[in-house]
Amino acid sequence: MSTVLHIDSSIFDTQGQSSTLTANLVEGLKTKHNAEVIHRNLASEGQPHFDASTLAALGENRAELADTLIDEVQKADIVVIGAPMYNFTIPSQLKAWFDHIARAGVTFKYTESGPVGLLSGKKVYVVTTRGGQHRDSSADHVVPYLKTILNFLGLAENLKFVYAEGLALSDHKAHALEDARETIQQYLDDEEAA
Repeated sequence: MSTVLHIDSSIFDTQGQSSTLTANLVEGLKTKHNAEVIHRNLASEGQPHFDASTLAALGENRAELADTLIDEVQKADIVVIGAPMYNFTIPSQLKAWFDHIARAGVTFKYTESGPVGLLSGKKVYVVTTRGGQHRDSSADHVVPYLKTILNFLGLAENLKFVYAEGLALSDHKAHALEDARETIQQYLDDEEAA
């Protein structure tokens, strides 16, 4: 049995466009792989930010939340991340999640030739939603950051993105969501063929 880790970070909870699209993808993956799903809704769960007390807790081996988050990602065969664009970057809750799971010697290590991610061997899907159209532009700080941090953790070997752009443009929203659903279906079809 496979395990899918489903990470949502929309401030609109399950009503957010990224949450709706990730739910669609996760449901398809669950069906195709008879998978167990671990769901984290970072905004509604009140994901705490990484701070000095978190760092102190790590040093004293009492970082229960970070340990749980790391255990979830280590256990997962597939990771699905909802990453809406807020003010040209990812939600702060999602950044905090990455801060909690990035731990030297556990999820990455430093070597003489540079850092090496220790979470390899997983498929990762990122669903990114945007009010405007920013794909492949200098205004898009979501995809470059996610590629960097996921690579750092070893999670970029099998990385796929789903884009839904122009959602604040009334004449474009329906088409953008349909395009995203078609991309999701294509990825699900590819899963079946694999």
